[in-house]
Amino acid sequence: MEEGVRVSRRRIGFWYRLAAVIAKPPLVVLIKRDWRGMENIPADGGFITAVNHNSHLDPLAYAHFQYNTGRVPRFLAKHGLFKKGFVGAFMRGTGQIPVYRETTNALSAFRAAIEAVERGECVAFYPEGTLTRDPDLWPMTAKTGVARVALQTKCPVVPVAQWGANHVLPPYAKKPAVLPRKTHHVLVGEPVDLRRFYDKEMTPDLLKEATEAIMADITELLEELRGEKAPQKRYDPREARLAQRRKAKATGAAKGASSRTEQGSSEESK
Repeated sequence: MEEGVRVSRRRIGFWYRLAAVIAKPPLVVLIKRDWRGMENIPADGGFITAVNHNSHLDPLAYAHFQYNTGRVPRFLAKHGLFKKGFVGAFMRGTGQIPVYRETTNALSAFRAAIEAVERGECVAFYPEGTLTRDPDLWPMTAKTGVARVALQTKCPVVPVAQWGANHVLPPYAKKPAVLPRKTHHVLVGEPVDLRRFYDKEMTPDLLKEATEAIMADITELLEELRGEKAPQKRYDPREARLAQRRKAKATGAAKGASSRTEQGSSEESK
């Protein structure tokens, strides 16, 4: 059941209100809502929400939830989206944060996120950086950007699990399945306790440990939503790619050895 709005709707702005007028009616018609934990969204001050990602539809569904809290989010999004017609105008108008991957501007997103939090805004992170590659859609290993911003600002990091948008639009599906009507589940937890990481050198190992603490809380919330346990080992796409390469290399070596054996047998029979 959808919870009532608890936080005041200040500073939402024209572009967010326009997007709500356009997007909310079809979302309300097509998707049922089971939204819980809204009381854990801070009423004041800057904070981060850390959210799992399992459908191309879930940013829109989650934005609907967050809009209803009165604390609208600033998402980190691929910079290409800022160049596309109305979508680009919306991204710019609502102050979303462009991410420039593998360029000299790559750090600008983190600086912008820190500045937004310090101004008292909400910044929404998808720590995994992309749709989960886990075969069963559990949260996979995450990037450390969310931890970097959290430790530098010491702001609350609110873990959020969502489930159900993936039933409407599964990962990489081209067409949505709107019937029968699906339910978008959201469960918001209490802020992650990161105090043990404060005032320490932000080494790669420290950032990874802090990131895993955030992902563990998200996963625990998702387990509650799904009513099942996540795998003990988190899916790591880098390890999966390396395993595939090793397998392909071993297969190629085996085929080469087999070919040489057949060739040798053929020569001996002559």
